[in-house]
Amino acid sequence: MLKSCYLILLSLFLSNSVIAQTPQFPIVKGFGGIYKIDNVSLPLEGMDGEFKIVIDLKSGPSNKSELNSALNNVARIMNLHGLAGVPKEKLHIVVVGHALATQSLLTNEGYNRKNGVDNPNLALISALKEAGVKVRICGQSLIGRGFSQDEVNPEVSIRLSMITEVTRLVREGYQLLIF
Repeated sequence: MLKSCYLILLSLFLSNSVIAQTPQFPIVKGFGGIYKIDNVSLPLEGMDGEFKIVIDLKSGPSNKSELNSALNNVARIMNLHGLAGVPKEKLHIVVVGHALATQSLLTNEGYNRKNGVDNPNLALISALKEAGVKVRICGQSLIGRGFSQDEVNPEVSIRLSMITEVTRLVREGYQLLIF
């Protein structure tokens, strides 16, 4: 009986220490928190070459006062690769926002005009850019959703379309992920 109580307490302690683990931010500071997993191989550690990823960012939050979780996943990608041993300099990530994600890439004024709240994604976009991510927006979605070019966050560059930007980057060797 005493032995089984001890085992139960030990398992609770161990599970709580895993659950209570503090998120890490090895590349994108303050966003995309990830967790170190003990006793797993790091398949990217020590790999030579560049990692080129283009993100088709099309999702937006249903609650407009919340961070765009799909955009935050870009920070997670950076941080996971960093934890797996890939240096920041070898990561080349381009985000191309369109559809529901268009609003997340606006200035505070443009976002507020549409949603009646401040844009919660501004600090995330700045952190991504500081980490080396290039953030772009589809000009077709911008116009189709009723926004002007001056409502685009100055840290985001406007492209003709998501389609032409993604197909160009795929031809340049970028791997496509869709969020």
